[in-house]
Amino acid sequence: MADNIFAKIIAKQIPAQIVFEDDRALAFRDINPQAPVHILVLPKKAIANVGAAVTGDEALLGHLLTVAAQIARNEGIDSTGYRLVVNKGRDAGESVPHLHVHLLGGRSLNWPPG
Repeated sequence: MADNIFAKIIAKQIPAQIVFEDDRALAFRDINPQAPVHILVLPKKAIANVGAAVTGDEALLGHLLTVAAQIARNEGIDSTGYRLVVNKGRDAGESVPHLHVHLLGGRSLNWPPG
């Protein structure tokens, strides 16, 4: 898993438009945005996907959500609304084996999403 693109972004081997970073998480703008605001929030810990999270990861998973909420406030989309998406598996559209949360907003989002 250390060779995936997100691990390389965390290691600063590949540049990204980083909007948040602390000791547990990193967030950056998606290079193929699906909404005016499309930011990926990921743990620095290598977790392949949400199904690979284990007991003990709860605080980290919660941290990803609170980071996403703070970024939404910073981006000015908190008052109009935003969507958080976590994909797991091929049928869900997961393409990088590193857990990440998509923060999408800045326009009206359709439901159902797929």
